[in-house]
Amino acid sequence: MRLLYTFFIYLYGLAVLVASLFNSKAKQWIKGRKNIFERLQKELIINDKPLIWIHAASLGEFEQGRPLIEAIKKKHPKYSILLTFFSPSGYKVRKNYELADFVFYLPLDTPRNAKRFLEIAPIQLAVFIKYEYWYNYLNVIQKKEIPLVFVSGIFRPKQVFFKFYGSWFLKHLKKVNWFFVQTTDSLNLLEKAEITSGSYSGDTRFDRVASIAEQSKPNELVSQFKGDSKLFLAGSSWPEDEALIYPLLNKFPDLKIIFAPHQIDTKHIREIEKKTNGRSILYSAANAENILKKQILIIDNFGLLSSLYRYADYTLIGGGFGVGIHNTLEAATFGMPIYIGPNYEKFQEAKELIELGAIEVVRDAETLEKSLLHFQAFPDKRLAKGQIARKYVQSKTGATQHILQFLEKNNWL
Repeated sequence: MRLLYTFFIYLYGLAVLVASLFNSKAKQWIKGRKNIFERLQKELIINDKPLIWIHAASLGEFEQGRPLIEAIKKKHPKYSILLTFFSPSGYKVRKNYELADFVFYLPLDTPRNAKRFLEIAPIQLAVFIKYEYWYNYLNVIQKKEIPLVFVSGIFRPKQVFFKFYGSWFLKHLKKVNWFFVQTTDSLNLLEKAEITSGSYSGDTRFDRVASIAEQSKPNELVSQFKGDSKLFLAGSSWPEDEALIYPLLNKFPDLKIIFAPHQIDTKHIREIEKKTNGRSILYSAANAENILKKQILIIDNFGLLSSLYRYADYTLIGGGFGVGIHNTLEAATFGMPIYIGPNYEKFQEAKELIELGAIEVVRDAETLEKSLLHFQAFPDKRLAKGQIARKYVQSKTGATQHILQFLEKNNWL
């Protein structure tokens, strides 16, 4: 089975190589891994501290791992952190993350790469975030008897481990030292599969977003843009999400709108500018004078979104009409009604916030318009929804401390 799995990994690498000829993200994926072992060896040779490896697929998973990195660095500064990413979107934004001593792409998951990586990086603890299952890496980690834990894990019955043909995949999971899972349902699934090395910790993202709210700093430009108006924020939006908002421009002329697109390539930004008919201005071009003349602000750089939710009265979180919704918790911690598209089933926090009434699922512009009109007529209901969202986040914090104490108790830290 390993030969077949590795064959498909090579095919995946070849497909990305071909795609890199015309796709910028694939090109970054290939370029970032060029001479990676030579660069890894050159940097790690100067490391004189015990090494902890933390791996995240992309930016979202990094945010789940970040509270643990911060906690380790604060309480156990004797360790160095090696942070790896699979996706360019994570590496590009966090390649200079100050609390990671070394930041790299993860080399393709072949037996040779996994062996070489772990020969160069003498790690004492491996921490994988959520669901990054790379079986050649897992195999080498387990052979070297390196403690391996998964943080903020989540399991569903339809995953390959729990299928009749999934025994080879499940075998690797049974050798993982510990799973810190987000839900009791996940824990039950593991126990049914005869995996007892797990505990319910909750999701470390709650600790992260609570910290963001506490440390959030004012943005004078955005504050001036909002003024005394209500503000609608489209966070991590895709074109399908943005299409719901364009009809609002004429119907709510006093409503200020911020687009913070998930992708900020020139083509996408220009499309938003075109659709907003001269009413918008780019954040990079805005100043205290010209921003007051515009109804729409387009965020054309990374790193601002989490601090902008403090100004929002409503927010739509993107991805629900395609890849799956992005982070709803950053908005929830600041307390406001949240809108998402229909593709949310894989996101436990979204389902819970829907049940509580803090999130509304919208499928078209008309539904969104009716909801906004309702909140205009009954502003207390808008505030009540926001309070539900805020209290939900506050009730879920503490996962990082649970994980840290467990690692210390087992002498893995």
